Amino acid sequence: MISVCFALYREKREEFETEYDTFKLGVLIRQAREEKGLTQDQLAELAGTNKSYISKLERNLKDIRFSTLQRIINEGLGAHLDISIRFE
Repeated sequence: MISVCFALYREKREEFETEYDTFKLGVLIRQAREEKGLTQDQLAELAGTNKSYISKLERNLKDIRFSTLQRIINEGLGAHLDISIRFE
């Protein structure tokens, strides 16, 4: 019984952490867009995508390819994408 509960807890925790990381990305894109004074339409046009896609990204409803993320950051926001891997 305890091992079943632990397995369910671990599964829920992993799901939460995955969603949290994705949510953070959507929030970061939205914050950067707003900081630049861009609408979702403007960002989409600059990045070569559409408003619906940007909206879904910002609300964590859509997965994103790394190449698309780079295009949104570089061409859409005029920024540089930094990624790090941390060992704790």
